[in-house]
Amino acid sequence: MSRIGKAPIEIPAGVTVTVDKDNVVTVKGPKGTLTQTVNPDLEVKVEDGHLVVTRPSDDREHRAQHGLYRALLHNMVVGVSTGYRKEMELVGVGYRAAATGQVLELSLGYSHAIYIKLPPEVKVEAKSERNKNPLIILESDDKQLLGQVCAKIRSLRKPEPYKGKGIKFVGEIIRRKSGKSASAK
Repeated sequence: MSRIGKAPIEIPAGVTVTVDKDNVVTVKGPKGTLTQTVNPDLEVKVEDGHLVVTRPSDDREHRAQHGLYRALLHNMVVGVSTGYRKEMELVGVGYRAAATGQVLELSLGYSHAIYIKLPPEVKVEAKSERNKNPLIILESDDKQLLGQVCAKIRSLRKPEPYKGKGIKFVGEIIRRKSGKSASAK
């Protein structure tokens, strides 16, 4: 039995979960509404304030999808109740970020500024304090979309191992290399 798949998902107060006959799960909460189509082989039920995913057999494919869809549904329940938040840090001289509405403007040492139009589900905020690296704070109820947006922003200037410059997550540790060492005589 899948350890992840067999764990029931607790539905917090203020969150409603509905399962259609086509195995479409809709989760509504204070932060928004999310929907997910579940494989028709799996069975999704709401029982005494818990969401339970069961599989019909022990086939390899059913075992894999059991844990996958349980994790996706759990992410949806957490997203609509508390939401997800990611903080990214710009490390480098002259690196700046500014947010106006759903457009993020980045200065990353290129000859031009980079403008990224973010989806309406993602809320963005840029902070710049003196003697600190600029921060980009992203919030959303959809964990997948938030991760995808963060990956896109990070891909514009990945952290490099020699000086540590680039866009990184707050708290992320970048493995550093020593660079050229003095020649041995």
